[in-house]
Amino acid sequence: MKRIRRNHKVRNFHQAKWDEPIIFELHRQGERGVIPPGTEAGIVAEVGDGTRRIPASMRRSNAPGLPEIGQAKVLRHYLRLSQETLGSDLNVEIGQGTCTMKYIPRINEMLIRTPHMTELHPLQDAGSVQGILEIFYKMDLAMREISGMDAFSFQPSSGTQALLAMASIVRAYHDSRGEGDQRDEIITTIFSHPSQAATAAVKGYKIITLHPDEDGFPDLEKLRNAISERTAGFVVANPEDTGIFNHRIRDFTDLVHEAGGICFYDQANANGLLGITRAKEAGFDMCFFNLHKTFAAPHMCGGPATGALGVSEALKPFLPGPLVDYVDGQYVLANQSESSIGKVRSFHGVAQTVLRSYAWIMSLGPDGLKDVAQTAVLNNNYLYHKILQIRGASAPYIKGRRLEQVRYSWKQLTEETGVTTEDITRRMCDFGLHYWTSHHPYIVKQPFTLEPTESYSKEDLDEYIHALEHISNEAYTQPEIVKSAPHSSTVHRNDESSLDDPKQWCITWRAYLKKTQPE
Repeated sequence: MKRIRRNHKVRNFHQAKWDEPIIFELHRQGERGVIPPGTEAGIVAEVGDGTRRIPASMRRSNAPGLPEIGQAKVLRHYLRLSQETLGSDLNVEIGQGTCTMKYIPRINEMLIRTPHMTELHPLQDAGSVQGILEIFYKMDLAMREISGMDAFSFQPSSGTQALLAMASIVRAYHDSRGEGDQRDEIITTIFSHPSQAATAAVKGYKIITLHPDEDGFPDLEKLRNAISERTAGFVVANPEDTGIFNHRIRDFTDLVHEAGGICFYDQANANGLLGITRAKEAGFDMCFFNLHKTFAAPHMCGGPATGALGVSEALKPFLPGPLVDYVDGQYVLANQSESSIGKVRSFHGVAQTVLRSYAWIMSLGPDGLKDVAQTAVLNNNYLYHKILQIRGASAPYIKGRRLEQVRYSWKQLTEETGVTTEDITRRMCDFGLHYWTSHHPYIVKQPFTLEPTESYSKEDLDEYIHALEHISNEAYTQPEIVKSAPHSSTVHRNDESSLDDPKQWCITWRAYLKKTQPE
């Protein structure tokens, strides 16, 4: 292979690479990291009490199959994995696309690690957790101000779970009016997140998808033609995942309301809107924000995050609960209304995520939140201007400014060099960088989606731009370097043929053992 050339503007990077097994493969029978004490007599007595005995269906017949590993080996294992991992603490992480990777203030991380938080339990009496209930209550008030909605639930632990909750509320609302069977269609747009259609489909709705007009905006006439007495609701992201903001959105929501439908808003892409525009004024009945994106809390591997769900007064009875209220000088968990869709996850919500985001909001204040949005839009349009000057890159649809992100295309570069966006994804790893392509199917050909947020400086953006320029030059002069990447990273070229074959999927260690070591 030809020698890989670097220029002085591209970071010299080589990631640590360990041939590290997964934790279950490190298991050695009888090895111990810590020996726990025996069960206290009081607990044994409680469990053994005939009036309070734990039902047999809730007791294990065998100990859980956890790996048995010594402490030093555990430490080495996770430190090695950390050396093979990139993220917003290590690199310029603008390439996570619609996931809004921003700097998370470390003082906020310190807050959630105090004993006041780490020793909380969701089943404690409300009188013993007044502090965190106050945070939930005041966070609700802050989110109302930011969105114009009238009440928030922090129970959903992701944007998709919030979307499912909103689709459930739409169903419950129309059922309460005797129109549940009649209104069986949900309208969305092709560049909105796929979870919008997926969650509505889970609730039994037929999905109608609007494609953009010739200017790249959602087509108002197509919406007009799609609306009928069967319309249950309209769900959209604005800006959509292309970064295009629909400036006529109020015309869309007004049309749906005239037909009796509910309008609900995916605000996962809200980083460029804070303090500038609100869901209420755009005519929405519901919205959600990802606290683990827009409000500076971590994604946490898709686990303990928060899709903060806000509704108008008319839909408040349907919210998942319980909600926090302030009664007679005490913060209390109010009972769910009879119309509530019920819980969408266990307990009340992820307290650590809510606390981080509340601290972030309070430290910035209204003017600071608006600065966040304006800086994010400025950063994005600087990046947009520079990338359009790179050979082989383009941004389909509208030619004007985008909001807080852009879905770009390497279509020209692929046609002229044979190098694909997946090739460039792997080559970017050689410079300690990452970028995301797009949701499938690829509506934008050979896509890549960038969102610089407010966290990154011009110098950071220039580093990212120089890496893309460097790889574009390689594609046109030494394409095999890009096609055979990565060369300096732990990432390797996967055989992706199994991804579309459910018979080969193993999402747990137990499933893997069953499929690879059948009895």
